[in-house]
Amino acid sequence: MLDDVRNNTGSTRATSLFFCAGTGPGISFPIFERLKSMQTSRFPYRNSVVAPWLRAFSLLAAAGLVSACGSDDNAVSAEKTPPMVTVQEVARSNADLIQEYPARVRGAREVEVRARISGELQERVYVEGADVEEGDILFRIVPESMQVLVKQAEAAKNNAIAGVKQAEREWERAKQLFERGALSASERDRTESQLDFARAGLDEADARLDEAKLNLSYTNVRAPMAGSASLEVVPEGSVLAVGALLTTLVKQDPVHVLFALPERDAAMQRAAQIEDDKLNGAVTLLMADGAEYPLTGKIDFTSSSIDNATGSITLRAVFDNPDRQLIPGQFVRIRLVLKHFSDQILLPSEAVGASGEGPQVLVVNDASEIEVRKVKLGEILGERQIILEGLEPGDRVVVNGQVGLRGGAKVRVVDPQTGQRAAFDDAEE
Repeated sequence: MLDDVRNNTGSTRATSLFFCAGTGPGISFPIFERLKSMQTSRFPYRNSVVAPWLRAFSLLAAAGLVSACGSDDNAVSAEKTPPMVTVQEVARSNADLIQEYPARVRGAREVEVRARISGELQERVYVEGADVEEGDILFRIVPESMQVLVKQAEAAKNNAIAGVKQAEREWERAKQLFERGALSASERDRTESQLDFARAGLDEADARLDEAKLNLSYTNVRAPMAGSASLEVVPEGSVLAVGALLTTLVKQDPVHVLFALPERDAAMQRAAQIEDDKLNGAVTLLMADGAEYPLTGKIDFTSSSIDNATGSITLRAVFDNPDRQLIPGQFVRIRLVLKHFSDQILLPSEAVGASGEGPQVLVVNDASEIEVRKVKLGEILGERQIILEGLEPGDRVVVNGQVGLRGGAKVRVVDPQTGQRAAFDDAEE
């Protein structure tokens, strides 16, 4: 008996199919008919202990069939569930068109310190890399040769002074003799010319003495400005020619930052500055690691012409550098506001699609159905897109989950943070 029951239970799956496909009361249940015949033909005693067991088995089989049909109904229901989307409600706001450009730091002043006389380098006085003040002695050149030239110039000046005195005496005598008629006019004029030559010689000697003294002062090489001194170029004991490079001074506070704008961006920036007084050339500096420099800079120079080789315009910004965080020669990035936009509709770029008729977006209407809207696009601001036409404040634009959606499709609006149905979507239902 038990074997027959086990063999017949194998048809339960097929029976469930017959049960679920039935459409009316005339449906047949093969397993139940089989169990009934087994009970009446093979077990004639209906009140035996086997009959209750068969009735219990029949109830369990029926419950399984009903459960199988319920699973199929759930699958059909799941297929009809509207897809979930997240939306952004359209609103007007202000925004800036911001661009970043590679740049390089340069000292506000960079001066090469060179020898102004020839001679032997005697001593380096400053500490390499240290800050120096204007007028500090950096190098000393052996002064003896310049001292000799000063003495020679002094002697030449003394000779010139004596010559002037002699010429003055000759001129006084010539005037007296000419008044008494004892000297001709030509002789008198010659004497006066000699006095003029003597005085000119004195002026020349005086100038040569000044030059010698000035060259002597150049034996002490002084800092032409305050700044940071670099390494010495030549060591002590080197013989220097006039103009030999000794070191370099760099002024590190403030610093200049040079960068270039493409022609299109430069034209946009200039036009925006004319229209908007708030765009005063303020810029932000980003360090190599992406960190923002705490102080704001300002553009103080814009090239008057476009570089033919690069098609760009060079600009210079000035930044205070009190902590020496910016180092001349350092590569950084400049963040510049090219244009300010007021009262604009902005959407994430991924919310804008394209079709054969142009750009479009998907809008969820009050009935939670998809509407396809054609739009007119404006500028791209980073990851956002300006929409010029096609949307109005209050529209709900699909920003996530729009793949495969078509006009008229039903959707469920959910909160992007929690994944739960959005509050306004619940209100509609």
